[in-house]
Amino acid sequence: MGDIWAWLISFFFLIALVGIIVYQLVCLADLEFDYINPYDSASRINYVVLPEFIVQGVLCVFYLFTGHWFMAILCLPYMYYNFQLYSKRQHLVDVTEIFNLLNWEKKKRLFKLAYIILNLFLTIFWMIYSALDDYED
Repeated sequence: MGDIWAWLISFFFLIALVGIIVYQLVCLADLEFDYINPYDSASRINYVVLPEFIVQGVLCVFYLFTGHWFMAILCLPYMYYNFQLYSKRQHLVDVTEIFNLLNWEKKKRLFKLAYIILNLFLTIFWMIYSALDDYED
């Protein structure tokens, strides 16, 4: 039963990550369609970047502590990418360059979203598999 709880907790971590990334994409889309000014868009995105990195790091450590090695290894490239962005100080959106980098920022977040959704599907699969395995016992 503990394995189901572990998968359920990781499911909620992944849903939080999806929400954060979709929020960033909405802010970029609002900027693209001129519903919001660049300063507000950049400040809203920058406000949630560090929580995104923290949630991803906690999720990867959570997989390590619960013994889900495959999922931990699957989370490592995304965590390494976030670490590289943070160490090079490229994790925040610059207000003055946001229009020049708008397409790149959207592509980057869409790639992150696809990666997290892949992890989400795998988590749902393993959660169902664990539930059925516990049901058979």
